Parts: sequence; C-alpha cells; structure tokens
Amino acid sequence: MYDTIIVGAGSAGCVLANRLSADPTRQVCLLEAGPDDTSPWIHIPVGIFFMMRSKTLNWRYRTEPQPHLHNRRLFWPRGKTLGGSSSSNAMVYTRGHRWDYDHWAELGNRGWSYADLLPLFKRAQNQERGSSEYHGVGGPLNVADPRQRGEISAVFIRAAGEVGYPLSDDFNGAEQEGVGFYQLTQKDGQRCSSARAYLHPARARPNLTVITRALVSRVLFEGRRAVGVAYRDRDGRTVELKARREVVLSGGAINSPQLLLLSGVGPRAELAKHGIPLVRDLPGVGWNLQDHLDVIVAHRERRRASYGFALSFLPRLVKGIIDYHRHRRGFLTSNLAEAGGFVKSDPALPLPNLQYHLTATILDDHGRRLWHGYGYSLHVCDLRPKSRGHLILKSADPSAPPLIQPNYLDHPDDLETLVAGVKTCRKVLAAPAFDGYRGEELFPGAATQSDDALREFIRRRAETIYHPVGTCKMGHDPMAVVDDRLRVHGLAGLRVADASIMPTLVGGNTNAPTIVIGEKASDMILATSD
Repeated sequence: MYDTIIVGAGSAGCVLANRLSADPTRQVCLLEAGPDDTSPWIHIPVGIFFMMRSKTLNWRYRTEPQPHLHNRRLFWPRGKTLGGSSSSNAMVYTRGHRWDYDHWAELGNRGWSYADLLPLFKRAQNQERGSSEYHGVGGPLNVADPRQRGEISAVFIRAAGEVGYPLSDDFNGAEQEGVGFYQLTQKDGQRCSSARAYLHPARARPNLTVITRALVSRVLFEGRRAVGVAYRDRDGRTVELKARREVVLSGGAINSPQLLLLSGVGPRAELAKHGIPLVRDLPGVGWNLQDHLDVIVAHRERRRASYGFALSFLPRLVKGIIDYHRHRRGFLTSNLAEAGGFVKSDPALPLPNLQYHLTATILDDHGRRLWHGYGYSLHVCDLRPKSRGHLILKSADPSAPPLIQPNYLDHPDDLETLVAGVKTCRKVLAAPAFDGYRGEELFPGAATQSDDALREFIRRRAETIYHPVGTCKMGHDPMAVVDDRLRVHGLAGLRVADASIMPTLVGGNTNAPTIVIGEKASDMILATSD
C-alpha cells in the first residue's frame, strides 16, 4: 500500500517522485514502462541522434494519415525510460512567453499565471550564470550555456543580426524575442534529464519505490474514487498496487489520455466501441491535441565547418571523443541545435510567432535519413497553431498504441504562418555572414519560390518538433479533463500532471514548462490533507 502512485517517470513524474518522497511519512511509488536510464546515449548529448533510432528507449509512435500533409503518417518519437522525453530531447531550456501562462489564467485557471509560475521556474533551476529576477540557483535542474558553440551556429546568429533581428543571450528573461545560443539542461557536459536532476538524488529514500518496465494497464476504482493501478511487469504478469491517497498520471500527452480511456474515463461512445465499462463520461479526454509543426530549409556547406557525414569529418570526431572523455567538452557535448530564437513574421505582431532551431548538419526525417557531406538546416515552427487534433484507442489492449490524429494544418492560418516562416529562414540564410559557407539549397530548393510552391513543399516535408500537449486539458468548460488543481473532473483520488493538461500550447520548447507542472502539482498534493 502506497500513499501516492505516480504513473510515468518523465519530465513531471520524476519531479513528483522527488518532492513527495521528501516527506518521510509519505510512501510513494513511481511506475515507468521503459527501462532504467543506463544507456550512454542518454547521457552523451550528441546521443540524441541514436535515441531517435532506439526501439527500447523510444515509443516510436506514428500518427494517422494527415489529410493536409498528403496523407503522410508522421513519426512521433517519445522517450521511454526514466526521464521520459527529457532523456531524449535536445535539452533546450525555454519556458515560453509570459503571455502563454497569463492566457491560461484568463481561461479561469487560478494560480497558473506567469507571476504564479515564475517562482517555481526559479525553484526548479540551478542557473549556472547565477540568480536574478528571472533565474534561480540551487534547484535540481541544471541550466548551462553550451560547451560547444559550433562555427555555423555563430554564423547563423551573425546573419540574424544582419537582417535586423534582435540578438539575445536569455530567451527566459525580460523579453523572449531574439536570436542567440540556447541554454541547455546539461551539467558538466552531460544531459541533465529530470531523472538525473530529481529522481536519482531521491532514489535511495526508503519511502520511494521505483518500478521500471511496468506497463500500467488501468486505474483501479471503487465507485468514483481511484484506489490504485494494475500493471504488467517485465514477465507479462498483472500486478495490482493500491493507493491510500492519490493516483497521479504523468504519462504525457499520449499515454495519460490513453490510460484514462483504458480505465473507463472518457467519451461514453468511444469507450462503448471497445467494451470498456464507463466510470466517468468525460468527452474531452484525448481531444484538444496541439503540437508544433516544423519545416526545414537546408543547405550544403562549403567550408566543412559544420558536422558532416563524411570520411573527412573522422579526425574531428576522434578529437571530439577524446575531448569528451578527458574534459567533457567538444563536439559530443553538442545538442545539434545549439542556436535559435524567437522572431515575428510581421513586426506588427504583439509577440513572436515563430521559433528557429539551427542544426549544424543536414537534418532530414529526424536525422534518420543521412546525407553525405556537410551542411546546415534551419528549422522554423509555428508557435501557436490554431489546428486541433485528438487521439482515440485503437483497441482495449494497453500495449497497442492509440490512434493519433494531430490534424496538422487543419486551420488555414497555420499553413500561411509556415509559408511566412520559410521566407524568414531564407532571408537569414541569404545574409552576408553565410556568403563563404553557403552551398546549394537542398530543400525547398531553388525552383521552389512561389507561395503555392512553398505550400506544396510544407505539405510534403513538414514534421513534428516533438511538443504534443493538451489531451487532458485543464479548465472548467465541458471539454476540460482536470480542474486547476489537476484533479480529474468528477473523480476523487486521481490527478493528471504532465504536458497533457496544458489548455494551449506554450510558445517554446515544452520540457521546462512540464517540469514546472510537476513542481506545481507536488505543492498541491502536499497541501492536501486527505
């Protein structure tokens, strides 16, 4: 018997495990479907290239055919290990814009404004630059300047300045807008996942139990109260665990709604299709799905200053291995997306609507398709898409992935924003700073110039940049799944705490906000007496 059972050891789940088990009177159990985070590819930053390919550490989801993307089924990688996607992401530390959180509060979610959450961002953080109005020190999550600042990344920043974009050394300070090097969730040249930051320091506590390779199949209920979970262990046996106080779902935007549906919580008609007994009719479970759709402008590079797939790169690779082994510096500490920023497609806009990630290599199909030679790729995504998707069950088998329908570009404004985004990419990449480096534009390609041609290119090439949210929306409207204390509507003893509760997608990378959701949830749970 445990006081609290947490399902999912991802960005939020590890936070909860640490904060709740800090109370020695509270028995806490953390369940994770994947294995321990012992693979070296997790901890070596450049290992993200290999994490994309892992069949053990990656859920490797695929969407349903996308009607506005030529019916392509998009690859959706998600972390499947301690730390979740914080063990496989690009380690970029951004929080989004203060407007994002003030908007959540305006929707009726008390306690979720930027002013409410800033102290939690600071509490979570160990900012290596030191404390300030916007940054904290002494927290579990180490935030550092990149140890590797590649030549092409620096060229990109100069180019952005040449075309009039402001430069920034802090996207999480007074102003988000600007271009520069990203800060990273790294410590001593290694990845600082939520598992490393929060879970590992707490794992020896006698009141914390961590069980890996445990696929939770359903939440157990007595009436309308959650009282535990059932899971399949590594040998395929079904095990039941009971919770005195609460079950908290932290499986992320895919697994949390899937588990609610498997447990009889969701749209009545959808559950009936699979013969799942109804516990609570909540039509919003699995809906309101949002994600950042990303498109890339890629060039060959003439000076071999980028990270290339070529025999001539081998000496640099060997040096990088030696530098990493001896000093935790060099090429292997790169997150491959060292620089980027937040810009406006139109100066009249009140806040940035586009985000850049510059990768100093030719990136195609999430790095799974390799191009021989040297090059660079400028990603751009629409920060606040208007399209909404959903996910539903494929079957009542918990091992079967759900049917994921992001419905990308369903709203016509999203396509036009990306067209404008590609044009801004080209403007930056045509700046004088790139003159000595610029080779052939591989895609979209020189022949792709008109708006119609760019629209077609986007439909053929756009991909996720890994920020799904919203499928267990926080709010008080008929489609909300949890209230502003993250309690599932109409049920007792059950909360959701992960990116799925975001009512709207934040304008930036989602790892830091998800960690803060874990911090906020832990405060709420610790303040609850029952």
